Amino acid sequence: LVPQGPSMDASKKVDLKIIIIGALGVGKTSLLHQYVHKTFYEDYRTTLGASILTKVLAVDSTPLKLQIWDTGGQERFRSMVSTFYKGSDGCMLAFDVTDRESFEALDNWRDDFLEKVIPREQDFPMVVLGNKIDLCDRQVPKETASAWCKEKDIPYFEVSAKNNINVAEAFETLAKQALTTYKGIIESYLTDSIKLTPYDKPKQSCC
Repeated sequence: LVPQGPSMDASKKVDLKIIIIGALGVGKTSLLHQYVHKTFYEDYRTTLGASILTKVLAVDSTPLKLQIWDTGGQERFRSMVSTFYKGSDGCMLAFDVTDRESFEALDNWRDDFLEKVIPREQDFPMVVLGNKIDLCDRQVPKETASAWCKEKDIPYFEVSAKNNINVAEAFETLAKQALTTYKGIIESYLTDSIKLTPYDKPKQSCC
């Protein structure tokens, strides 16, 4: 994965929507700002609803424009946040390794997302981020989080938004998954659209 350069064919650029979800205070906004702006975002104001940042990169020579949706994690905003799921090409589940409850909430966040995404796909492009590994008061062992993700076949990344550890790798892994799924859907659509049925055959005229 490399930044977009002049040698890439911009006519092939693909727009993908990525959404970050998870409990309040796990660092979703900080992760997004670290990835897009390479800065640690220390403003702890709660995200209300959603905010959007974009990032341009390339995956396997395909230019991508990621539209990344940062969502609020407060329970009372859950119904509002779920309205932002529609049209997502990839989902990032985040929790705080120093907050056991944020990890235990992953099941609910994942289930809620999959229920709202139509059509529902169990293998929907998704990654899990365990944030704040730079802190010493850890409550969720790496083995516990890895086992949860392995059971659901979701890639897991231990990250630090503050120290910029594994943040880009996590986003780019999700971008690659989302692009692969996107291409598969397009190819399937094109294949189906060019199949001829018996009704497509020209009628023979008799004279």
